[in-house]
Amino acid sequence: MKNYRLLMLTTLIISGCSMVYELIISAVSSYLVGDSTLHYSITIGLYMFAMGIGSYLSKFIKSDLFNWFANIEIGVGLIGGLSSLLLFLSNLYLESYEIVMYIEIVLIGTLVGAEIPILTRIIENDKRDLRITLSSLFSFDYIGGLIGAVAFPLLLMPKLGFFATSFMAGTFNLICATMIVYKYQNRIRGCRYYKLVTVLLMVAMMSGMLTAENIGNYVENGLYRDTVILSEQSPYQKIVVTRHKDDIRLYIDGNVQFSSKDEYRYHEALVHIPMSVTKDRSEVLVLGGGDGMAARELLKYPDTHITMIDLDSEMTDLCRENQVITELNQGSLSSDRVTVINMDAYEYLENCEQKYGAVIVDLPDPNNEALAKLYSNVFYRMCGNVLKEDGVLNVQSTSPYYAAKSFWCVAKTLESEGFAVMPYHLQVPAFGDWGFNMAVKGEKPDPARMKLSVETRYLTEENIPALFCFGKDEQPAEGETVEVNHLTRPVMIQYYNDAVRNWE
Repeated sequence: MKNYRLLMLTTLIISGCSMVYELIISAVSSYLVGDSTLHYSITIGLYMFAMGIGSYLSKFIKSDLFNWFANIEIGVGLIGGLSSLLLFLSNLYLESYEIVMYIEIVLIGTLVGAEIPILTRIIENDKRDLRITLSSLFSFDYIGGLIGAVAFPLLLMPKLGFFATSFMAGTFNLICATMIVYKYQNRIRGCRYYKLVTVLLMVAMMSGMLTAENIGNYVENGLYRDTVILSEQSPYQKIVVTRHKDDIRLYIDGNVQFSSKDEYRYHEALVHIPMSVTKDRSEVLVLGGGDGMAARELLKYPDTHITMIDLDSEMTDLCRENQVITELNQGSLSSDRVTVINMDAYEYLENCEQKYGAVIVDLPDPNNEALAKLYSNVFYRMCGNVLKEDGVLNVQSTSPYYAAKSFWCVAKTLESEGFAVMPYHLQVPAFGDWGFNMAVKGEKPDPARMKLSVETRYLTEENIPALFCFGKDEQPAEGETVEVNHLTRPVMIQYYNDAVRNWE
């Protein structure tokens, strides 16, 4: 067995790298297309199926086993190393992104599936104990899978991003291929050719890893219509800032969060309508809102203290320190009246004992399970628990025009927790028709009697009542039912993803 330690090591590495490729394909697809549950499920299922195909096809390989094993290492390294780049380019230039995704999964899975059967036969041909061989091979294979699965979310993605991670995994595969070719050169037909190919591909993959940032900048400039002036990968999300003339836009995971040309419309509606209703403005809780725009509007009330809960410290640090953004949020996150706590909003509410006059929920759209939880009945129940008796809850609720079922699902979910709900909406040019759901514990306030006590650019006491009116095409179709978004049954994800597919 001593002579085959290198082969065992390559089994561990190829398993770990293949797990990383699988996670990259799932994560990129969720990032570019949405619907993370669907893409992770398809990737896992198709990958396992392809492994079965690879295992079956390996029985037709009867000679040149070391050649075939080297080919597998080279193939997995090349396809896997280029996987994220090919996915992004296909999203930019091809009509059908999914075809490239499926081809990558099937090719990688098929090659990985053929690996252990071929390696088993290599060792078995040398009269080794098959029992020990199989147990060792599968042990290294499973351990490698665990290492890849743990390293991807905790280390690789936060530190390296999509491109550098896939190039690095590809480099590891090709290093293994090179080592195998040199170690077992007497048993590889056409060894000189293999030496040249493995070294060249290894150097090319390493070059890709070292230039991943430049490659990423090129791809991002294609993905975003405007010039990318900042791009960061935090442990939780991809943050991109673009500029076109005097228009600054912030994107999270490819979704626009604001445009400097019109964000004031959104944030005035988000903040000042509930603030015109609440009777106690001394303490306000903002869940999300890491860009500091909601805090900027709240600071217009002189006696208000704001507690902001945002999961991503890199997001709040950026919006506290980046001059481009601080000019927009007027340095709100540096105010001594704003307390920023970087933690999960759900977790904060579970342990919160303080009461607030207003709770403003300014979270990204519910396009995955983690976010859908923050649009659930239990989450709104916890929001109600931290509200004072005459307090107001206001929730960013997507578009009643583009995602009607999602919007009205928020309203119905709030109602299921005993709130009196007042949906309203307005036109935000960067988003289109955008909506909110304001919820109170007592009687609904009259929009015609809402008074503004601060300076605004869009809102007036005259136009506020019109925001509470909806057209027929901004409500679910006749006969269409909208369900409550339960924590244990997150229908919101399906509603939202259906809307995205409908408007693609």
